[in-house]
Amino acid sequence: MQIEFTAEELQEVQQHISKYPEKKAAIMPVLWMAQKKWGWLSQDVMRYVGELLDLPASHVEGVATFYTMYFKKPMGRYHIQVCTNVSCMLLKGKELYDYTSNKLGIKHNERTEDGMFSLEEVECMGACGGAPMIAVNEDFYEYMNNEKVDEVLNNLK
Repeated sequence: MQIEFTAEELQEVQQHISKYPEKKAAIMPVLWMAQKKWGWLSQDVMRYVGELLDLPASHVEGVATFYTMYFKKPMGRYHIQVCTNVSCMLLKGKELYDYTSNKLGIKHNERTEDGMFSLEEVECMGACGGAPMIAVNEDFYEYMNNEKVDEVLNNLK
């Protein structure tokens, strides 16, 4: 697999860089672009981002490792996050996570054998008023229960 942004993507990288007084400050949006393109941040991808931003690979890896939103291993086509923090927990968020885990046959930060789904237990997604909630990639679902999880998963297949 060749790790290289297209000319259009490189223009977007330059737009991100132009927003900051120092090139390295664009690391988070550029890492996000890379993850969206390649699905996760391999060592080669992090090295490439470092080259684009004139940063050592160790710095890029440090940022990618610090933030849980960046995947350091392949995840599913549909990454499911289930909130189990206070508001969601009080409204059965942990049970919702356990249900989803059992249904998919995977645990925290694992993916199904077919690569279709991955699962993550998260602390807070900032939608306490709609608890319990899940996210699938960048789509949020509030007021969830087991039946609604089944419906969301069936619609993804």
